[in-house]
Amino acid sequence: MRRRRLRAAAILLIFAAVLAVTFFKVLPEIVKSRIYREEYTAEVERYSALFNVDPALVYSVIKVESNFDPSAKSDAGAIGLMQIIEESFDWVAWRLGREDLRFEDMYTPEYSIMFGCYMLGFLMERYNSVELAAAAYHSGMGTVDGWIESGRVDPDNVDIESIEGSSIRHYVGKIMRTYKNYSNR
Repeated sequence: MRRRRLRAAAILLIFAAVLAVTFFKVLPEIVKSRIYREEYTAEVERYSALFNVDPALVYSVIKVESNFDPSAKSDAGAIGLMQIIEESFDWVAWRLGREDLRFEDMYTPEYSIMFGCYMLGFLMERYNSVELAAAAYHSGMGTVDGWIESGRVDPDNVDIESIEGSSIRHYVGKIMRTYKNYSNR
C-alpha cells in the first residue's frame, strides 16, 4: 500500500514538473503575443507589400504610435492607427493621387495604414535605415536631413545615442525594441 502511494506521488510529481516546465515555456509566448499583437493583418500585408516595407516595422509603428487604437489622437494633432499629421496627410494624398480623401479619413484603419506604409516606404528608400526612417516619421525629414548634413549622424552607421533630442531618441529606441520583437516572431 505504501509503495502504491509513493508510486502515485512520484507520477503526480513528474506530471506536475512537466506541466510547470510547459507552462513556463509557453507563458512568455502567450504574453508576448498579447503585447505584440498583430491586428489589421490584411491591410498591413497589402500596403507593406505595395510600398516595400517590412510588415514588422509597420506593426511596430502602429504599436508605438496608437497601440492599435484607430481613434487615437495625439496632442500634436496626429490621428489614427499610424498617427498621421495633417501636413503629412496632404503630402501623401497628393503623392498617391488620393485627393478624394479627407484628413479625418485617417481614423479609418485601411487609410491610415495605406498612408503610413507609403511614408515608411518613402523614408526607408530615402535613408536606408530603420532608425533614421523612424526619426523622420516622428520628427520630419528636415530634422534628419539636418543631422546628416551637419555630420552629427552618420547615415551609414546610425547610433541611436547620436540622435539629437531626448524625445526623438526615446521614440526611435521604442520603435527599435518593438521592431526587434515583431521581427523575431
